[in-house]
Amino acid sequence: MPQSANSPHALTLNQSEKYWEDGFLFPLTVFSPDEIAEIRAELEQLEADWLSADLPLPLNTYKRVNAHLVIPLAARVAQDPRVLDVVEGVLGPDIMVWSAEFFVKEAHTEHTVGMHQDLTYWGMGETPDQVTAWIALSPATVESGCMDFVQGSHKNPILPHNDTYSDTNLLSRGQEVAVDVADEDKTHIELAPGQMSLHHGLTIHGSGPNRSGDRRIGLAIRYLNPNARQLVADRDYAMLVRGQDERSNFVHVAPPSAAFSEQSLALYEQVRRDQSKALADGAKSDVPLYGTS
Repeated sequence: MPQSANSPHALTLNQSEKYWEDGFLFPLTVFSPDEIAEIRAELEQLEADWLSADLPLPLNTYKRVNAHLVIPLAARVAQDPRVLDVVEGVLGPDIMVWSAEFFVKEAHTEHTVGMHQDLTYWGMGETPDQVTAWIALSPATVESGCMDFVQGSHKNPILPHNDTYSDTNLLSRGQEVAVDVADEDKTHIELAPGQMSLHHGLTIHGSGPNRSGDRRIGLAIRYLNPNARQLVADRDYAMLVRGQDERSNFVHVAPPSAAFSEQSLALYEQVRRDQSKALADGAKSDVPLYGTS
């Protein structure tokens, strides 16, 4: 469904301009406290129900890579018209979901996300035809390890990155941009549950450990418009959620009808296998999340 001109969630011209100037935009309220509490409860019930299930891969892999293909909750949130109304202000009326990922930092843990640029590993070059929407399911504060963005850093090209393979880095390779980022150059992206941020794939960002007594839970949804292209892998996939795709650069996929259905698990494995050529490109060691081990 196209965006209504009267949508309360549509970006204003000033907001769109600020996004393109800074490389990020926040906070944007998309869900009420009650709604986001229900979304969190649904995720945590799924975790409880499926943690010990006999799935082909660990549950965390499905949560962290292409959750929208096997977890109906992730696909439903990614297709929510209020979220899409915001995204349309960046990408235009034709919108696809490339991936959705649950980032969870347990309470009082040392897990971090190294400062990095997303597009480094997507195989799409430096395309502007993408945006990540990060939705807070629990409080994202400095104490809980909210994201930090470097203002204007999206105006850089893709910078050199190091793969640290750190056990405490939530990224697939523990990747970190090979430049020093001063604390004073970081903007803390604090979000209340139900709020969202947007960021460009070249914006340098990361996050610290969770020192709080609650889980820090976020859903990162990677949106594209049809102008984006996969340049490394032979084939890539996306879910058309608004408008039209007249480019056909991506194979269209459908949202799952049920959690971890046989059909969705087969599609998941096919997508994971095909995308691994791009997502593990240049890795000097195995990248288990992307099927290289």
